[in-house]
Amino acid sequence: MQFELGALRRHPDIEGPGLEASDAADRLILDEAAPFAAEVAADELVVLDDAYGALALGSAATRGRGIRVHQDLITGERALEANAERLHLAGAVRSMPLGAEVLRDARLVLLRLPRSLDRLDELAGLIARHAASDVTVVAGGRIKHMSLAMNDVLARWFARVDVSHARQKSRVLIARAPGRHARPTSSGATRPPGATTWPRRQRHDDLGLTVVAHGGVFAGTGIDVGTRFLLEHLHDAVPDAATAVDLACGSGVVAAWLARERPALRVTATDRSAAAAASARRTMEANGVADRAHVTQADGLELLADSSEELIVLNPPFHSGAALHTGIARHLFAEAGRVLAPGGELWCVWNSPLRYRPLLERLVGPTRQVARNAKFTVTASNHRVA
Repeated sequence: MQFELGALRRHPDIEGPGLEASDAADRLILDEAAPFAAEVAADELVVLDDAYGALALGSAATRGRGIRVHQDLITGERALEANAERLHLAGAVRSMPLGAEVLRDARLVLLRLPRSLDRLDELAGLIARHAASDVTVVAGGRIKHMSLAMNDVLARWFARVDVSHARQKSRVLIARAPGRHARPTSSGATRPPGATTWPRRQRHDDLGLTVVAHGGVFAGTGIDVGTRFLLEHLHDAVPDAATAVDLACGSGVVAAWLARERPALRVTATDRSAAAAASARRTMEANGVADRAHVTQADGLELLADSSEELIVLNPPFHSGAALHTGIARHLFAEAGRVLAPGGELWCVWNSPLRYRPLLERLVGPTRQVARNAKFTVTASNHRVA
């Protein structure tokens, strides 16, 4: 089947000039993987962290049905489904959660290299532990987002790592022979000396919080300075609210802090990232608030009703994949405006140079500055009553 990557769309993710659904790295991965793909069955091929379906559908067009896929973002998973339907490949690939099952007996894994070395380490470890012993990993990306440290991460888990020639500012790493130098863990699994275990956890005594995070989640087990600045001022945020939402929750720091500080409060934490949602659930458990903090993976606030929440808290992301883009913040602000009850408030921390206040005024309502330092601004936006 003839397959054209240019036909792919990002929807329902942010679309716009400069935001493409595929690029030269996807094409290079597919080309470098072709000789290996010819030797495996479709159900022995796994695709990880495909952005919008380029790798999965490009493979399905030549290898047939049964390819297993895991994408971290729910918007990417939905874009893959929509692209498959539009390109007459519906049902050719199967989206699955990240874990042993998606990788079991895989002989070829195509991977779009994550920018996070921690994410790469977690994925490489899962492949080495659960894929077939003769698995080949074809992992690629744009050279500007790659580093030699990626080779080192793969070398912790695989005995052989080869590097392709560059093409159109892209490159591929090919890893083989998993776990040759691995040693057994207490559970009986194998892990190379020095390899890490995921998820990780870290105690922050100054805030009385334990943070648990999978690889690649924003700030990892740390607490970024913007979130710390927000927490300094969050005591005054709608103090009589019965419920609150931690939007784009990451590892769940804000949700856990709110649930601990306000024992009568019921909190919803939500993020479009599967790794973030899984991390947030672990963070709630680690802080003893899992009974009052519900974690979901969702696109914005799609699971919440209009005019239903009194308090929403947000530290908005400003990347769409590798691209800097304000479209994600705009989407989240609009979602907050929809879900806030009349008189409810969105408390937000953002990098001051981004100048989000006019956007907040337009999409949510009257916005006041709560605090500002050399880098960050904290604002509270009152939901405009129609």
